[in-house]
Amino acid sequence: MKNVDTFLFDLDGTLLPMDLDEFTRLYFCEIGREFKDIMEPETLVKYIWSCTKDMISNTERRTNEEVFMDSFAKLVGEDKLNFYRERFDRFYDTAFLKTKKCIGSVPCIRESVYILKDKGYQVAIATNPLFPEKAILHRIRWAGLKPEDFIYISCYERNCYCKPNKEFYEEVLEEIGKKPEQCIMVGNDVQEDLIAGCLGMKTYLITDYLIHRTGEPIKCTYKGTYQDFYRFVMGLPALASVLSLKRQQAE
Repeated sequence: MKNVDTFLFDLDGTLLPMDLDEFTRLYFCEIGREFKDIMEPETLVKYIWSCTKDMISNTERRTNEEVFMDSFAKLVGEDKLNFYRERFDRFYDTAFLKTKKCIGSVPCIRESVYILKDKGYQVAIATNPLFPEKAILHRIRWAGLKPEDFIYISCYERNCYCKPNKEFYEEVLEEIGKKPEQCIMVGNDVQEDLIAGCLGMKTYLITDYLIHRTGEPIKCTYKGTYQDFYRFVMGLPALASVLSLKRQQAE
């Protein structure tokens, strides 16, 4: 743990306890209902998946929002894009909120974040930036946390790369001004989260909602349940800056 002063957190299945398949089903159900007056739900789902794949495969320095909307415009027509963009924006303020019913509650993961902050560690959200910022901010609050708790929040308006591309993690490190050895990536997805380790970052695999798509051996620095992670955080030393401040306050 020498030199580590920052924790990067995934959202789905990590800070946000959830069954991803259940969330995906409900998400597409709600967005299909929201758009059904202008497009068949099956067609909309196909279009969204196609544009999402384009975001994930993108290697250019373009935001994920730009990639998604450019791809979507090719499917619906450039002249209709602003109309659809406004409808998407409205969806994330309204029907999207119904997906909260998929979210569980694990107080110890929320408490872990606050313990880290109390000990002087910085915390950041490194969720796969496939959603608009407003959707991600909703989800942070659903986890019982506040956006201002974090020094950085990934989202599709901000980021140019997606998981499992290592460029995503390079981008996050660049934006927060950290070196890999200063960070621990905490997530539940073997393929999407543990790839951060190839940059020299330590990783902690949360196993409660584990996602592992292949039979490859799992390589991580640490792993365990939510409770294990809570105990791990409890056992961490406070950073020197915090100890110094406490000594000054005691004098």
